[in-house]
Amino acid sequence: MSVPIALVVAVARNGVIGRDGDLPWRISSDLKRFKQVTRGKPVVMGRKTWDSLPRKPLPGRVNIVISRTLAEAPGALVRRDLDAALEAAQAAALADSAAEICIIGGAQIYAAVLARASRIYLTEVALAPQGDSRFPALDPAHWREVSAERVEPAEGDDAGFTARVLERM
Repeated sequence: MSVPIALVVAVARNGVIGRDGDLPWRISSDLKRFKQVTRGKPVVMGRKTWDSLPRKPLPGRVNIVISRTLAEAPGALVRRDLDAALEAAQAAALADSAAEICIIGGAQIYAAVLARASRIYLTEVALAPQGDSRFPALDPAHWREVSAERVEPAEGDDAGFTARVLERM
């Protein structure tokens, strides 16, 4: 039995998802949503995403880092390639009865796994910042929206956003 793969991503209007190894915005409302979506599920990320986490590992989740250079990541599993990482995530998801595996970045990982994903938790950030990392273009023929919620910026948030859930057709 195979556990479905979901991408969890926040994308600006211009496709930007990162700048200098970090998010180009601060939106605590979306971070709360991220926590809710990923809690109890294995999360797979690249080394740069791991490096960007202020608190490592993300609690309440099996953290799996893809890296050819990182020997270890305290509190996380390190795998040398995407297939090995997804194999570890499948095992963790089955052991924990998780509903899905969450891919949380960065751009190269999203691009490599997009064809295998069955769901996308997409936060569309109402900004167009400069950045050096972009989310791959989605083919609308392959995805259908199953929910959308507009969220106004809370105090301290850089912007509002629309939280969408897309499923593969």
